[in-house]
Amino acid sequence: MNQVHQSLVERLKSNLEITEDAIRYEHGEVTLTLAALDLPASMTLLRDAPDLKFSQLMDVCGVDYRDYPSKNRCSSWFAVVYHLLSIDLNHRVRVRVFCDDDEQPAVSSVVDIWPSANWFEREAFDLFGIVFDGHPDLRRLLTDYGFVGHPLRKDFPLSGHVEVRYDPIEKRVVYQPVTIEPREIVPRVIREDSYGDV
Repeated sequence: MNQVHQSLVERLKSNLEITEDAIRYEHGEVTLTLAALDLPASMTLLRDAPDLKFSQLMDVCGVDYRDYPSKNRCSSWFAVVYHLLSIDLNHRVRVRVFCDDDEQPAVSSVVDIWPSANWFEREAFDLFGIVFDGHPDLRRLLTDYGFVGHPLRKDFPLSGHVEVRYDPIEKRVVYQPVTIEPREIVPRVIREDSYGDV
């Protein structure tokens, strides 16, 4: 860890009430893991503290850790990851928050802290089903409103639940159940004449 990152870690520890294992330095980045209940207060502090000034939210994404082999994570399946940038102090931090409930994952919205989180949170809701409590307009962003499920979850079927086709009689797009039949594909080898002197 270089001096810049060490200084950032010390400032994070002095501003936030966190344990030693809540901060990790891997692959040249500082990662801060917060409890879901501490998210709004901690994020506000990260933005407003004079020695942190994380004024820019760069990205928000959901993660499904269901089959993740690492021993360094919480037992929860879902997490929300925030990437913050301090333009004034020229440093970055990744903030990770694990959802408390695997069946209905939810965390607090940070739209009131960074308005740019609006569509990021809608995307994570649409693709992972993570609910952002307090979001002003939490609805699907990338999939159709009638879409069933959340396609980036690891329990989502590869073929989906429905398929879409254009019906010339109804003159519109219609949904119908998936008609893909699982089958085992056996490769057929075709060799040129006199291959291998045979």
